[in-house]
Amino acid sequence: MPILNVEHIAWNVADPAAVADWYVSNLGMRVVRSGPAPMHMRFLADAKGRAVIEIYNNIADPIPDYAAQHPARLHFAFHTDDPDGSRDELIAAGATLVDEQTAADGSRLVMLRDPWGLALQLCKRTAPLLPA
Repeated sequence: MPILNVEHIAWNVADPAAVADWYVSNLGMRVVRSGPAPMHMRFLADAKGRAVIEIYNNIADPIPDYAAQHPARLHFAFHTDDPDGSRDELIAAGATLVDEQTAADGSRLVMLRDPWGLALQLCKRTAPLLPA
């Protein structure tokens, strides 16, 4: 069996440049590769360079109605040491609040939607998934 590592996860969106710009400005991501029309593809890395997402527009498939999907179906989760402060900053930048939870172990989870309806989760876990 091959041992594989995730390279990226992709989202088909109507305006990749605008989504990418918002993620760079508000989530600390950086563009690591981009492409021209008609796809306007943007590969974005997280602040530590451990995860990459691709934002693109592919007319071969309709853009999903992300805002109509339950956020448990698909969401992009970010670690934060200050979920409430991060929530407030993202709302000020155009995100909308969906739900907030504090688990029995003290982990804090905040679900938002970006301005295009994509679900974002802010996580402060008492036991991190990966080492810092």
